[in-house]
Amino acid sequence: MNLLAKMLALVVALSGLLARAENGVTDKEILIGQFAAMSGPAAQLGQRMQAGMQAYFKAVNAQGGINGRAVKLITRDDGYEPDKAVAAVKTLLQQDKVFALAGSVGTPTGLAALPVVVAEQVPLVGMFTGAEALRQPFHRQVFHVRASYFNETERIVQHLTTLGIKKIAVFYQNDSYGKAGLEGVERALTKRQLKAVATGTVERNSVDTAAALAGILKAEPEAVVQISAYKSCAAFIKQARGKGYGGQFFNVSFVGSAALAQELGDVGQGVVISQVVPFPYAAKAQVVREYQQHMLAAGQKDFDFSSMEGYLTARVLGEGLRRAGKTLTRDSLIAGLETMRDVNLGGFTVNYSAKNHQGSNFTDLTIIGRDGKFVH
Repeated sequence: MNLLAKMLALVVALSGLLARAENGVTDKEILIGQFAAMSGPAAQLGQRMQAGMQAYFKAVNAQGGINGRAVKLITRDDGYEPDKAVAAVKTLLQQDKVFALAGSVGTPTGLAALPVVVAEQVPLVGMFTGAEALRQPFHRQVFHVRASYFNETERIVQHLTTLGIKKIAVFYQNDSYGKAGLEGVERALTKRQLKAVATGTVERNSVDTAAALAGILKAEPEAVVQISAYKSCAAFIKQARGKGYGGQFFNVSFVGSAALAQELGDVGQGVVISQVVPFPYAAKAQVVREYQQHMLAAGQKDFDFSSMEGYLTARVLGEGLRRAGKTLTRDSLIAGLETMRDVNLGGFTVNYSAKNHQGSNFTDLTIIGRDGKFVH
């Protein structure tokens, strides 16, 4: 082969490499990966996040997709366990060859998977966790859609102290999630020259709350802030009520509001939960009306906060994909998301920049009313 032929062959080869799309992107499809609990005691969190995301993607695909490409979600079950989360992410990237990740569930699972995400430089949008450890230090690949646990616990403590309630205890999951929430409560209390009157822990994916209950009830708190998932929080509340405790219970959003109400049954009335998404049951905001319409069109008749968060995550990702343009790369998706400055999705505003991937600081308080229905 002469020199000219070799040069032509090299040009052709390079052209082929440059034209080849990233993993998970073809002319007709974009593959998005989700690692989340689909089984085990936290399964409803992952299942409902998935339901909300699928509802939006189905609606988008019915309208021709994003820049001509349909969006397909591939979910891998991590059982809300860190080691399984790492395996799930590696499978999504190496075997399923997804383009980006979205809708992961949990702090310990997110922290375990983060090194893989950063090493592979794959965008991860909408983690279902408010932990500060996933926000600081800043990672270019990670985009949060929800407020942080610091935001939520500040809202809770502010509400309690405004009511004159100062004897506050904390029941938390003994892992990175629970400790993140505990830190948030302690920060908010310290700001008001207060301290928690008692704390108690439960292990992840466990409902063994007896020891924590005994220690907390001994301190006679006026309110208990809970930082765990729905199974353990429900077990704690039921046992506390069974022993005659009449104080208030407050939970952060990760508890899984609808699942908690279902677990509690008649005991749930009066339990307060902070939220980071618009109220999904009343179609007052445009984004909620669209969420309800798309959920029903996808065959999902039940509305809840977790699927609302999944829906918003998919909406944010979808907007980033649109802004990334037809020539879709991971870098162009990151750049597209970073152009979302104060973008109003119809009652929920998202704000990103090259140095800020927090997304939203929106918080709200809801209460479980009669028959497990939520009151705004």
